[in-house]
Amino acid sequence: MRIIIINGPNLNLLGKREPTVYGNKTFEDYFSELQFRFKDVELEYYQSNIEGELISKLHEVGFDYDGIVLNAAAYTHTSVGLGDAVKAIETPVVEVHISNTHKREEFRHVSYISSGAKGVILGFGLKSYDLAIQSFL
Repeated sequence: MRIIIINGPNLNLLGKREPTVYGNKTFEDYFSELQFRFKDVELEYYQSNIEGELISKLHEVGFDYDGIVLNAAAYTHTSVGLGDAVKAIETPVVEVHISNTHKREEFRHVSYISSGAKGVILGFGLKSYDLAIQSFL
């Protein structure tokens, strides 16, 4: 099984950015743990702060992979283009958020990704990624 995790803007700052919301661990360290935990899964990771690069990555992997775990971060709430890209590809997408976006600012309650996603997991910290990967197994 081949799964890619795609992270959007500012998630490259995990471990430094708002640790009370996002924790103290870098995503690279957490990704190593995921690779260890899911040894039978070919896991890849991609991160970009640029909306168009995220759309291009979805187009690139969206017909050949078994699953996509997408944390579009702030673009979740603003990008019709990312939402359209999720709907345009064949690979199922699970939308993930580290925080419970419904407990945060009201603009974070809207997702342009959800309507095209297989499912949505939010509010379980980095464990949200574990749950998303498990949903494909």
